[in-house]
Amino acid sequence: MNTEPAGNASLVELRSLLPEQLAQLMQQLGEPAFRAKQIFSWCAKGVASIDEMSNLSKPLRETLKRRCLLTAPVILRRQQSKKDGTIKYLFGLHDGNAVESVLMRYEHGTSLCISSQVGCRMGCSFCASTIGGLVRNLSSGELLDQVLFAAKDSGQRIDSIVLMGIGEPFDNYDNVIQFFKLVNHKDGVNLGLRHISVSTCGLVPGIDRLALEGMPVTLSISLHAPNNSLRSAMMPVNRQYPIELLLAAARRYAKSTGRKVYIEYTMISGKNDSPEHAKELGALLRGMLCHVNLIPLNSVEGKSGVSSDRAAIDCFAQVLNGYGVTSTVRRKLGDDIDAACGQLRRSNMKEQLS
Repeated sequence: MNTEPAGNASLVELRSLLPEQLAQLMQQLGEPAFRAKQIFSWCAKGVASIDEMSNLSKPLRETLKRRCLLTAPVILRRQQSKKDGTIKYLFGLHDGNAVESVLMRYEHGTSLCISSQVGCRMGCSFCASTIGGLVRNLSSGELLDQVLFAAKDSGQRIDSIVLMGIGEPFDNYDNVIQFFKLVNHKDGVNLGLRHISVSTCGLVPGIDRLALEGMPVTLSISLHAPNNSLRSAMMPVNRQYPIELLLAAARRYAKSTGRKVYIEYTMISGKNDSPEHAKELGALLRGMLCHVNLIPLNSVEGKSGVSSDRAAIDCFAQVLNGYGVTSTVRRKLGDDIDAACGQLRRSNMKEQLS
């Protein structure tokens, strides 16, 4: 299966290009270099068509329409929580596929959770994103589109971004890194890299590569189990990169970057939430520069499991604290809408087939 970003391979995707790359394109087209900065500025503003780039000459706009692609997602669905204002978007892509983004409001600002792929091949047992497998990667421009069009629709400034939506970011590594450069660029969105978090299910080579990039993004690891037997049953990736290798990579990342690693742990009643599980996890993480996020499970149709109750979660946190491991119980946002990753896309696919 071809998992690369969709579209005519001969077309240049404008929103995926940095100014210096646009300058090379302008040189090829015989245009002055300053056009690159103009085009990058328009792309960063979230224009939906090349014709909106009004300070470009008409002949150049016509050339760009023949030679280039400007991606612009369409909002297929928009759900807003009546409880906390969380907004979930289902964005339709130019090839007919769809991805999700979730805008969440906190006291410290507005955060946007974005997708990195259409579907996912990782096969985690509790996740809706993996149902149907991987369709394709998103381009760096399609990653940026989610930020621009969610901000435009909501009227909110995006203060932080988490790559924790549909897909495994390190399975689309090069496009994710290019996205970091695009969203951080001073002439674009200009979002500081320290305000970006990337979550992996445990692709160790991606963790080690990121440590060498010199980008101070926050690394989150979806662990969800304290031993290999349980984790391999829940997350097939563990068979290739078991917990020992994964946490060794996390420690290398923390040591080389000086940045705390966040451990994501979904609390599933009767599965991974006992005090014994907490003791195992505490022993694994003791002395590591990390923080644990305890996440009540969002139930998914077609997937087994229900969330641990608050008493069990609080007990789990207390046990971790005894090992010197700090933790936070993540506040459930948007639980009155299809807030879990992949749920909205899944329901849309089912409606199309019915």
